[in-house]
Amino acid sequence: MAKIVTLHEAVAENVRDGDTVAMEGFTHLIPYAAGHEVIRQGKKDLYLIRMTPDILYDQLIGVGAARGMKFSWGGNPGVGSLHRFRDAVENQWPRPLEIEEHSHAAMANAYEAGAANLPFAVLRGYIGADLTKVNPNIRSITCPFTGEVLAAVPAIRPDVSIIHALRADRKGNVLIEGIVGVQKEAVLAAKRSIVTVEEIVDELNPPSPNSVVLPSWAVTAVAEVPGGAFPSYAQGYYPRSNAFYIAWDEIARDRDSFQVWIEENVMKASPGDFARHARKKAA
Repeated sequence: MAKIVTLHEAVAENVRDGDTVAMEGFTHLIPYAAGHEVIRQGKKDLYLIRMTPDILYDQLIGVGAARGMKFSWGGNPGVGSLHRFRDAVENQWPRPLEIEEHSHAAMANAYEAGAANLPFAVLRGYIGADLTKVNPNIRSITCPFTGEVLAAVPAIRPDVSIIHALRADRKGNVLIEGIVGVQKEAVLAAKRSIVTVEEIVDELNPPSPNSVVLPSWAVTAVAEVPGGAFPSYAQGYYPRSNAFYIAWDEIARDRDSFQVWIEENVMKASPGDFARHARKKAA
């Protein structure tokens, strides 16, 4: 059953050095505040998983928290490269980074397999693709019923999954709506999970049949962190800060400017700063 705790407590109790960690959110509801708390607490040797690693994982890689990453696309959306990611791969700075690249479809199916407690996922994919030449975890399997040859990838089973959501009730049930990505599957596939939310309310009252409700029994920890997805957006709360994504290209391009930004905006910051920035953007 979910425990309602502070963000500091959630990360301290559930993220351990050497863990496989998934932080999901697809353009919407990216768990920036939680990721920054991971950095502040000095967690290390993490194996990161994310369908679309963008700025948050650029930051985690740049501070040396990651030993590897499984992903399906990496970049600063609409802007360009992730410079800290590239520096780690090309120059091993600040440390070497093991990478395993997949397609979006394979990652989504692998999360679903993990959530279903299956050992691998099967999909029609990778036909004519070159990823199979560089990723030994993409294999083939023959359907026992039709004889069709299909792609197979290992299930994703994180030690801990971290997501941001809109609301939770006081029992720890969590509401997600809008673009939901694979947050539900990531939580259900994980041994432990942290969900940060914009607010904790008495009753969820899902506003539409498309809403996703994660039940309290499927969640380990819930922390109220208003603005916790900023500079990504939270539907109904604040918009995406496109200006920050553009600014990040220059910040992250240079090692020194990156380290200065981390010191000023992560190490010396607190979760409350996210609420302040988000309110300013929504105004």
